[in-house]
Amino acid sequence: MSDQTTVAGTQVSGEVVTPPPAEAAEESRPNLKRKDNRAWLLVLPVVVSVAFTAVIPLMTVVNYSVQDVFSPTERVFVGLEWFRSISRDPEVRAALVRTLLFSAQVLLLEIPLGVLLAVSMPRRGVWVSVSLVLVALPLLIPWNVVGTIWQIFARGDIGLGGWTINNVLGINFNYTLDSTDAWITVLVMDVWHWTPLVALLAYAGLRSIPEPYFQAAQIDGASAWATFRHIQLPRLRGVLTIAILLRFMDSFMIFTEPFVVTGGGPGNATSFLSILLSKIAVGQFDLGPAGAFSLLYFLIVQILCYVFFTVLTRSGR
Repeated sequence: MSDQTTVAGTQVSGEVVTPPPAEAAEESRPNLKRKDNRAWLLVLPVVVSVAFTAVIPLMTVVNYSVQDVFSPTERVFVGLEWFRSISRDPEVRAALVRTLLFSAQVLLLEIPLGVLLAVSMPRRGVWVSVSLVLVALPLLIPWNVVGTIWQIFARGDIGLGGWTINNVLGINFNYTLDSTDAWITVLVMDVWHWTPLVALLAYAGLRSIPEPYFQAAQIDGASAWATFRHIQLPRLRGVLTIAILLRFMDSFMIFTEPFVVTGGGPGNATSFLSILLSKIAVGQFDLGPAGAFSLLYFLIVQILCYVFFTVLTRSGR
């Protein structure tokens, strides 16, 4: 009897199995499945919306930035002339310095205050809901309403805040005439409005810390500062990175609140990049310089946010 047998078309010789050529080719062929791309139909409305609300206006701004527009039918191609003009404008450079200084002050004030407020909030009980509602109230007020509130509140004749500073503290305060008073008013207004956002983000990060960490620190006799430094602060790194990026972008692009309160004045004391851009685009109706200004403004925001994100993420490693 031969030691070779045939099983289902496959030659078996001892322990060696040799598949037929057809089956071997079929096994070596990759298992390709037909992909179902119908899920992209759910994203299509978002793509169309972004195209109309972001891409098309951006391309329009790019078109204006390389032309000198005299009328809807008369325009001249000028290339990069408006970009050179805007980058060399001393008024634009001064507004950039003011905006950077304002953003730096906002971060130095709002981040520590937001973390301090989050640490002070209760972690359990009925007061948790009460404190969250009270902290979130400034965030529910529209930006133009915030500007109107502080425009009246800081006035020395009819505003409670301005009257208290002038008559109770004995300080001559007038944000409509003094540039320092105007700057302080806008800064305090922004701190009041947006510190709750930092506090809520930090509070969410604190609530995500497991309770055994605090129990172990209590057993070891760690102080409140030691607990915050070695347990709470390291685990807040992620949410604080988000808070810093959000607050930087918002403060660097601030427009409505200072425009309502001071209009960029007195003089140019609170004329940030956004306010100067609106004066060029709307007040003077210079579409070419305004388009170039917008693109440079957008580029500065993107670069600074990338630098912030890179530094913050690398420092956490």
